[in-house]
Amino acid sequence: MKIKELFSKKIDRDLQGVIIVGQGEETNVVQELEEYVVTRELQKHFADFFAAYKKGINGTTAKTGVWISGFFGSGKSHFLKILSYLLANKKVGEKAAIDYFIDDHKIEDEMVLADMKLAAATPTDVVLFNIDSKSDSNGKRNKDTIVSVFLKVFNEMQGFCGSMPYLADLERRLMDEGKYEAFKASFLGEYGDTWENSRQDFDFIQDTVVDALSSIGFMSDAAARNWCEKATGQYSISIEDFAKRVKAYIQKKGKNHHIVFLVDEVGQYIGDDSNLMLDLQTVCEELGKECQGKAWLIVTSQQDIDSITKVKGNDFSKIQGRFDTRLSLSSANVDAVIKKRILEKTPTAEETLALCYEQKATIIKNLIVFNDGVEKKLYAGLQDFQQVYPFIPYQFNLLASVLTSIRTHSSSGKHLSEGERSMLALFKESAVAIKELVIGAFVPFYRFYNALENFLDHSHRSVIIRAYENSYINPEHRDDVFAVNVLKTLFMIKYVREIEANVENITSLMIESMDDDRLALKGRVDEALKVLMRQMLVQKNGSVYVFLTNEEQEINNEIEKENVEMPEVITKIAEMIFEDILPEKKYRYPAFNGRYSFAFNQAVDDRPYKATQNYDIGVRILTPWYEGGSDEGTLRMMSGQGKEVIVSLPNDAEFLTEMRAYLKIEHFLRRNTSMQIAKYPAIREAKNIEMRERNANVKLYLTEALKQAKVYVNGDLVSLSAKDVANKIGEAVGRLVQTVYHKLVYIDAPMGEAEIRRALRAGNQISIDLQEMKESNAHALDDVREYIARNSRNHIKTSMKALKERFMKAPYGFVEDDIDWLVARLFRRGDIAFTVSGEPVSLNNKTEDDIFNFITKKQYVEKLLMEERVRVSGREKKAVRSVMKELFRTTVLPDDEDAIMRDFRSFAKSLIADIEKLEPLYERYAYPGKEVLARGKALLRTALQPQSAAEFFADIAKKQDDYLDFAEDYEPVKAFFGGDQKIIFTRALDMLAIYDDSKTYIVNAELEEVVAQMRAVVRQDKPYASIPRLPELRDKFTDLYNAVLEEESVPVLSSIEGDLVRVLQVLQEKPYAAQYEANYRAQFAEIKSGAERCNNVSQLRSYKDKAEALKLRLLNEMDARDASLAAQKEIEQEAHEETPPAPQKVRKIKNVSIKKVTGTSSWRIESKEDVERCVKEMREALLAQLDEDTIVNIEF
Repeated sequence: MKIKELFSKKIDRDLQGVIIVGQGEETNVVQELEEYVVTRELQKHFADFFAAYKKGINGTTAKTGVWISGFFGSGKSHFLKILSYLLANKKVGEKAAIDYFIDDHKIEDEMVLADMKLAAATPTDVVLFNIDSKSDSNGKRNKDTIVSVFLKVFNEMQGFCGSMPYLADLERRLMDEGKYEAFKASFLGEYGDTWENSRQDFDFIQDTVVDALSSIGFMSDAAARNWCEKATGQYSISIEDFAKRVKAYIQKKGKNHHIVFLVDEVGQYIGDDSNLMLDLQTVCEELGKECQGKAWLIVTSQQDIDSITKVKGNDFSKIQGRFDTRLSLSSANVDAVIKKRILEKTPTAEETLALCYEQKATIIKNLIVFNDGVEKKLYAGLQDFQQVYPFIPYQFNLLASVLTSIRTHSSSGKHLSEGERSMLALFKESAVAIKELVIGAFVPFYRFYNALENFLDHSHRSVIIRAYENSYINPEHRDDVFAVNVLKTLFMIKYVREIEANVENITSLMIESMDDDRLALKGRVDEALKVLMRQMLVQKNGSVYVFLTNEEQEINNEIEKENVEMPEVITKIAEMIFEDILPEKKYRYPAFNGRYSFAFNQAVDDRPYKATQNYDIGVRILTPWYEGGSDEGTLRMMSGQGKEVIVSLPNDAEFLTEMRAYLKIEHFLRRNTSMQIAKYPAIREAKNIEMRERNANVKLYLTEALKQAKVYVNGDLVSLSAKDVANKIGEAVGRLVQTVYHKLVYIDAPMGEAEIRRALRAGNQISIDLQEMKESNAHALDDVREYIARNSRNHIKTSMKALKERFMKAPYGFVEDDIDWLVARLFRRGDIAFTVSGEPVSLNNKTEDDIFNFITKKQYVEKLLMEERVRVSGREKKAVRSVMKELFRTTVLPDDEDAIMRDFRSFAKSLIADIEKLEPLYERYAYPGKEVLARGKALLRTALQPQSAAEFFADIAKKQDDYLDFAEDYEPVKAFFGGDQKIIFTRALDMLAIYDDSKTYIVNAELEEVVAQMRAVVRQDKPYASIPRLPELRDKFTDLYNAVLEEESVPVLSSIEGDLVRVLQVLQEKPYAAQYEANYRAQFAEIKSGAERCNNVSQLRSYKDKAEALKLRLLNEMDARDASLAAQKEIEQEAHEETPPAPQKVRKIKNVSIKKVTGTSSWRIESKEDVERCVKEMREALLAQLDEDTIVNIEF
């Protein structure tokens, strides 16, 4: 059975596969309505649309926007056109449009059908148009506003001029006034042709228009002339005014009249123009608001409009939000229509195909295979095979993607968007192409090219045409050439992301029969691709083959001329290996949770990847371009001598070829930012994509090459268990590390900051295994100690920096924490000594934190110097222990030298502090032991000066006798200040001080003898044995001294009492006596009390003088008070007497002590002359006291 005999309807019948909005002869419309397939998806869309539309018929609604979306070829335009037929419900053929749906039972739901009948019965003006074709603009820029296009089609629908809105306004005005027909008749009579045929030439017929307007009485001649001049100017109308104009039209029509604007491809027209977006949104809003359900706006747009027109999703979604009714057509809808209208089979054909499928199902499944990971539908079963054959299910979606990509990337895509090629037509014509073949034949994918060819860009078609004419490709000049068919296939999938153009997939697309030998066909495809590549019609990017346009071929020729040197290729290969494939720059040693990591040099062939590489080990990758020898012996030697892992890649240079191609494109694009070649920006972008793809290919090929590579370590070809590239190389580096860093095993216990601090804090017991009596990291400690000792023997101090440089490199590979701990342990163990900035450092002059910082901080890495420590002799240790036992009374001492030194200094500082507390006591009292304390303090301070333990122990041992003498002398001094002796001694000194202060007034031999005995005791250097005598002597002193004091106090107290009596005698004569007597008595009582309490003879005598001074002061106060009272009384008398008395002088009274007059407290008289002398002196003194108007009272 032939293919053409399978179908229920003739496959080569005249079929309206081209859907053009705005075009449709009645015959075609009848066929459209008869054959229109209402799929399950369309059943729902018809229901949704007419349910919404009914609201405007039965009532009012502002939601009158309908958005129909779907990918190219999904049937949007066809659906829009069918809606226009149903809404207009004109008679087509023998019946109305709705009857085709009723008679053929296209709609299953009776309620939906009722809504459709209601709409068909409602008077409706249908305005169906493609907005791009109706726009007067002819480019992507400066497009007409949406409202301008709508006004144009609205005017045309009413029979008015669409291209010139001023003329349409005139026509509308004439129509409203009933003069339009008269105007047309007048114009015809004047001009000789109808108005409709002539109005497009308005600029040339203005005189006739003026005459016609004036002849019918519509305008005066002048007014008409004036109007014609303005009619050629710029015209504008707001969207609001347009909506009101539509509303007026509907109201004028009456009877629930509707108008529906059906706009095809509005998304394509809008593009990324935000102004057009806003226009469309506002038109929809205003029509809904003004017309309330009587004016509808139905538009179509690509479902994938965002990716095609680069519209921002948010902006586009705002427009769609104005369209409350949204209908989306899927690919399933297209499949169903094609299966129904074209591929529907006869019962006989179905039986035949069932037998065929039963025999060939497995063969077909193995024959058509795709390997790019994207689903390509094959036959789901017998029914699917019967419905789709001779096509293959994947072709539906793939062809839709092809059409979309051609529309996007071709300048001819506009024709496609206008519906000049539908999926229906493409499948129909491709089936016709094989109609004479028998069952078993398939429609290969290239067949669709022939149906599309006339609608493609010349730049694409010319490549195919020249391939036919190429004698190398088509030597026999046949019409059917396999290589050209492959080229057609590559063209169609050039921009399709859903399929990868590799050999396997191309082979599947080229399948033409169930009996094809896939392996042989693949060979033919492979050969055809090689031919096409040699003719520069196709290029290979990795495993993918790409169709080249003329422009792309030209650019490829230029790219091939670019010069790329081998070193540049190797450098890029190295970058990819060591940055992308093997990004790890260090090998992590598996022990201790990856604590140890080893950086390694990186090189490809003879070129280091980076200039600054100086590590102990390395990895060298050898490519097929390496010229240094690739035989096994040479590679073994290289790996053994150079401490390198040698990775020898297989002798397949595909990755190098790809990298060279990548670099050529890069060079070309860098130099040629612009060229005088059509579509260069797009091609440049494609080349950028190609670069990324080639780069990905290089990585893929290189990774595979590394997997297959031979690896040499330590002079041997090694067998590695790891399969992953990174793990494989890591395993090889690990083996190298074990050899190069063979002393890393000396670290058996990793240490960190906590352990370093603990090492400084603890003694010799740190990190010792009590069971095995083996110290942690013992071998590492030995090597570090020996290295420092060796330098010390050569009179070199070892810096921390030098130590780390030594032990962080091979063969050790220690980390900084390891070395820090080893140094801390050796230091604390006493094996090494520190100096920082020239100053010795120990736990005695620095804290543990200080030493920790010296060891670990970067700032001290060159300042911290180490040397072997000089050990202290046993004799010196014994001497220090002896001193500490005698002086500090301590016997529990550590064995560690630094600890002993630290403890000694701690005790010494404490003792010095005790001495310094006693020193202020000697400033007041002459206590014993002052020289002993001064000598001891000076001695102890010398112990704080040595910086090293060796110096310290030597100094103490040398001064051992001095320390022991001090210990002996200090003991009684310490006891003196710590017990009662100090109190007894202090009291004795206080009594002697009192005696010394009064001894001038004391004449008592017995008392003087007691004082002499006490003074003999306190003046001894070591009075400690004699101090017990002091209490007895103190008692005797007290008794004798008190007797003297009592004797001396009698005249003093008598004098005080006499002075008081004298003052009171004078006071009794005064009018204010009662007021002041108590106060005067109190003042004398205070002096008397002080005299009675006084224990110092010298001070006792002073109380007599105090009483006398008080007496004089009080007498003078009373005299001054008397004078004041007298003056006041005189003032009062003068106030009462008419004649004031003569003024009298007031005489002052002055009280003077006889001592002040005589100037002495005693006279010595031995003769008459002495009497005369004394009298004379007193006479002169008294005259000196006597002033004018002064009375002098002499107090004895």
